[in-house]
Amino acid sequence: METYEATFITIITMSSPLIFAVIGETISERVGIVNLSMEGTLLITALAGFATTIITNSPYIGILASGLLGGSIAAFIVLVNFKFYLNQIAIGFILTILLWKLSSYLGQSYVRIPGPYLDIITIPYLSEIPFIGPVIFDNNIITISSIFLIPMSWYFLFKTQLGINLRSVGENPESADARGINVRKTRLLYAMLGGILIGIGGAAFSLHVKYGWSEGHTINYGWIALAIVIFGGWNPIRGSLGVYGFGALQVLALKLQSVTIGFSQILPLIPFPLMILTLVLIQSANKNSGLGVPRIIRILILGNQPQALGITYKKDV
Repeated sequence: METYEATFITIITMSSPLIFAVIGETISERVGIVNLSMEGTLLITALAGFATTIITNSPYIGILASGLLGGSIAAFIVLVNFKFYLNQIAIGFILTILLWKLSSYLGQSYVRIPGPYLDIITIPYLSEIPFIGPVIFDNNIITISSIFLIPMSWYFLFKTQLGINLRSVGENPESADARGINVRKTRLLYAMLGGILIGIGGAAFSLHVKYGWSEGHTINYGWIALAIVIFGGWNPIRGSLGVYGFGALQVLALKLQSVTIGFSQILPLIPFPLMILTLVLIQSANKNSGLGVPRIIRILILGNQPQALGITYKKDV
């Protein structure tokens, strides 16, 4: 039982950065903004979080700095889109390349140096509950927050008036505007919120899951997060299940390394193409409106893309 519990804890812990990134991107895309800079944003915010932690000797200030940087990058995408009507995907892709190169250059002084760790928060008695206790009541703030973020974000998006307004802007901004919702302000606000969460995800890599900094520290995780958002049908709960599934594949690959020595370098990479293949299959089923797919599978994995996703809103003033 202890082995299963340890594996469960490892999956939840390893998945926490992607939980922040996926939910952040889900919120952003639900309001109609594609933040394709996620790959670069995770890299630069991972560096910012670690560097700030080294300078201030406080990982919590490091997390705050990463969140603010992630929100600022998202705001830049939205404002450039508003001002110059440039394609969101093109802006994000250019930023990804720029931020990737920038992180490599600025991070040279922070490679392989030690720093302070996040404190473990232990709640007596509750931390002794099998499986759940060590994860929720005996862990650091990153892992604990990632768990509570899942139901909170789902409730916000689907059960509150603010969430309804957010989704209406992502589905039909003209209709939302006619009902008195400030489309541009709403898009900017929630894209920034999504960016803040992505930034925290970057810090979670360098301060928690892959402690420290190295060039390409979070390489490919941004693309995986973007894929999982689609895999999850733009739903925080389904997206999070996708993250934990990806985390389980990573843990399985690591455990198999000791069994299949000849493939020790290949196995850790398998979850990445496997997730992309799954995404392709799901998108194919979506294009066919789920024809030929069992109903229970359609409910679990097929989702509807926000109708105004990536489309610049132009209002005559």
